[in-house]
Amino acid sequence: MKRTVGALLAGLMLLSACSSVEAGSAKPDSSLPSAKVTVSPVDGTKDVQVTSPVQVTVVDGKIEAVALKSPEGKEVKGTLTEDRSGWTNAEPLGYGKTYSYSGKAVGTDGKPVELKGSFTTVAPGTQTRATLWPGDNQTVGVAAPVMVKFEAPVQDKATVEKALKVTNSANVQGSWAWLNAQEVHYRPEKYWPANTQVKVEAKLYGVNYGGGAFGKADVTSDFTVGRNQVVKIDNPTHQLVVLRDGQQVAAYPASFGKDADPELTTPNGTFVVMSKHETFSFDNPRYGYTNVVKKWAVRFSNHGEFIHENNDNAGNIGKNNTSHGCANLLEADAKAYFDSALVGDPVEVTGSITTLPAQFDWYDWQIPWAQWKEKSAAK
Repeated sequence: MKRTVGALLAGLMLLSACSSVEAGSAKPDSSLPSAKVTVSPVDGTKDVQVTSPVQVTVVDGKIEAVALKSPEGKEVKGTLTEDRSGWTNAEPLGYGKTYSYSGKAVGTDGKPVELKGSFTTVAPGTQTRATLWPGDNQTVGVAAPVMVKFEAPVQDKATVEKALKVTNSANVQGSWAWLNAQEVHYRPEKYWPANTQVKVEAKLYGVNYGGGAFGKADVTSDFTVGRNQVVKIDNPTHQLVVLRDGQQVAAYPASFGKDADPELTTPNGTFVVMSKHETFSFDNPRYGYTNVVKKWAVRFSNHGEFIHENNDNAGNIGKNNTSHGCANLLEADAKAYFDSALVGDPVEVTGSITTLPAQFDWYDWQIPWAQWKEKSAAK
């Protein structure tokens, strides 16, 4: 058990930096030893990491008081062990600050030992912010990846990745994969089990990203994987099929991308629902249209593919594939599908003459599992 004493902080480096202070020799006629006090980091240490602990330990004595103060005079919170032999900071240190410490220990010989010193924490060249998706309390589909994005390129990807942790109620294992120097995703080998609770901890504050950059703040998230819903598009069938928990719950007549045009076909691949829009304006000047507004639009690829209403194409829906890559549905069907969809649902497309390269977000499920794991930097 530990008791909190006044002081503040949570991190610091040192490794080999320790100092000892003794109360002086005991009287010749005393058999009791003096207190031996060790403080780390030692007095005068520079470039202390903000994530390394500040520790005071005593042998042959007890701590009476410890005060660790910022340059502004604010005490850093700390915890004292039950036997008063150790003290550790209990909140993080700030970057580029000189902290002073003071205090007293008393040896078994009854003699006091005074503590006094200071150290300076590392001053980053830059502090890099990270964002995390899904966010707290979101409910997402079974193909939703965990995404951590950085506002600047990360040099030391392995160190950063080791600061990322995913746990879940289904105990399924997954892997991180760096899609580029500013973005790392996590997914399991197969879709998440339905109704899984997921916790993500990105303990990035104080992490050295390389090149003088350090993490600006921790980010965390607790989210829920919802029901298992999968959309299947087989281009030649002219039907969009919806499976829920493995059972077909809907089959909507559809018109997909043009079968014979590799630029306009609905491409093969496993995609992910990325966003939902009650109305969406479609623009493609190359093919002669701008500001074409359609209802109940569900994006499943940054290449430009959506599932949406297109009553203007009603004559071909269920009969011919005539779109520019999207899945056209009649309005009532588009609304029914829209209402059932979650961001993160998988959309599996087959039967096309074209297969997209894995380059249009979110393309996580277009990468085979063995290749996905190779994209981890912390192997």
